[in-house]
Amino acid sequence: MTASAFFSLPSHRETWRLAWPIIISNSSVPLLGAVDTAVVGHLPEPHYIGAVAIGALIFSFLYWGFGFLRMGTTGFVAQASGEGDATEVRSVLARALIISAVIAAGVLIIQPVVLWLALLMIDGSSLVEGGAADYFYVRIWGAPAVLANYALMGFFIGIRNTKAALTVQIFMNGLNIILDLIFVIGFGWDVIGVAAATAISETLALILGLFLVRRELLRLGGVWQRSAILSLAKMTRLLAVNFDIFIRTILLIFAFAYFTAQAAKEGDVTLAAVAVLMNFIHFMAFGLDGFAFAAEGMIGTAIGAKRPDKLREIVYVTGFWALIVACLYALVYLIFGPAIIDLLTGIDEVRARATEFLPWLIFMPLVAIWSYQIDGIFIGAVQSKEMRNGMIISFIAYMAAMHIFGELWGTQGLWGALVVFFVVRAVTLAVVYPRVERRARA
Repeated sequence: MTASAFFSLPSHRETWRLAWPIIISNSSVPLLGAVDTAVVGHLPEPHYIGAVAIGALIFSFLYWGFGFLRMGTTGFVAQASGEGDATEVRSVLARALIISAVIAAGVLIIQPVVLWLALLMIDGSSLVEGGAADYFYVRIWGAPAVLANYALMGFFIGIRNTKAALTVQIFMNGLNIILDLIFVIGFGWDVIGVAAATAISETLALILGLFLVRRELLRLGGVWQRSAILSLAKMTRLLAVNFDIFIRTILLIFAFAYFTAQAAKEGDVTLAAVAVLMNFIHFMAFGLDGFAFAAEGMIGTAIGAKRPDKLREIVYVTGFWALIVACLYALVYLIFGPAIIDLLTGIDEVRARATEFLPWLIFMPLVAIWSYQIDGIFIGAVQSKEMRNGMIISFIAYMAAMHIFGELWGTQGLWGALVVFFVVRAVTLAVVYPRVERRARA
């Protein structure tokens, strides 16, 4: 294929149409975190900041573990949409919402246990832990809305309407910021005010999301069929896919947590430097996730429509643009990396240590891009077993590399192990990629 023919492919425009709302949506998240920190940072005691930080960390890990509700929904919705089966699109959404409601109910019932386990792993002062508990017991009531919103986000991405996902995210974060200011600065509710602002915003965002879903369902057509929604075979299939993705996600969470734990053994300065540089990986994810999410919806639709030619076009086009953005991240980190470090910390020792590790972060986008992108392909194809097995192999390779490289090169070796993790994740799925094309031809 010539360059002019490649750039004339229609998937270029579709890729950017789907990717840019996700990129902007993701970029609004750190703004919210900054406002949360700022409002409690102006309270008279420092333990308020620690309480909110720990409380937010608990929910980050809790909700990240349930991310399968979005990923599992996206692929099934996209494939049903590609087949033109609007009734099945409705049924997939209903099943995902049922599962999210059951999980949310379970979390609410065992909330004291969840908090106890979380605080058991965090060594904070009594004031910080008490504030974190106050935060937790208020914000936890937003859990049903958060988990339902995961299903709605999966639906929107599956039908390739990422603008709706952006609308919900921006509304939620914007409202959260406003309520933060009212509850904390206006009413003086300190930590409880931050938690209440978040829970209320999450709940109202769900209401907006349901309104947008209703509008899309009217456009798509189809009907609600109880027998289709409660189909044992299809519900079992959705649960199996979600369980595979859950295992994959838990291993991913543990991999990054273990990285931080190993860095902590090298001392407070090294730990702080690693914490600063982890922001570089989070920033990178904002851009790369956009193209992975675009691939999810487009790949699923192509498979549902039985279009292997279209599927391959989407793989090439989304991969091309994701690589371009990854190169831009590497260039930005190369030129502005030291300045970014200086913005994130004013401690000279931490700045110097972080600068030692900076070459790894410059290189990281060029490696990580492939694991992000191929994850999107397999989510759209609903090839969850391959994702689960690939993650298990990658995790084993990562842990081995952490041990070997850590012994040989200390903290530098830990970054090398993280590179191995990204590479093996991509390779294990690339090897079985032909199964995705066979699925589209079946």
